[in-house]
Amino acid sequence: MTTRVPDTTPGPVETMFAADEASRRLGIELVEHGEGTAVLRMTVTSSQVNGYRIAHGGCLFLLADTAFACACNSHGPATVAAGADIDFIAPAYEGDVLVATARERVRFGRSGVYDVSVARGDEVIAEFRGRSRTLRARIEEP
Repeated sequence: MTTRVPDTTPGPVETMFAADEASRRLGIELVEHGEGTAVLRMTVTSSQVNGYRIAHGGCLFLLADTAFACACNSHGPATVAAGADIDFIAPAYEGDVLVATARERVRFGRSGVYDVSVARGDEVIAEFRGRSRTLRARIEEP
């Protein structure tokens, strides 16, 4: 009788996220991911609010961008942002727990389009759209 050992090798999302120092330093957590999807969480800290005591837009963008990166890298080849936009709908405050949910809209050739909703509980506070580009394989020099 042969016993199969489950494969515990990290996939492309886990590998990329583990190396993402910026996201880890902001306290972003990878909650779940699948093919073309990702869910990440972040609690807004005192160092992430601006002079009006609301979450800095750059921190919200980084949360959404990280969810986008996890979703578009779920297919395996290294994929980067070609562009992105964000609409801020409502402010977030220190102590708010934010959840960014990314989903693939379409992939074509080496490009893709992904939508990310950032929510506080049931309230959507930002909508992000990212456009991805899969990198060509590097050619090793002789």
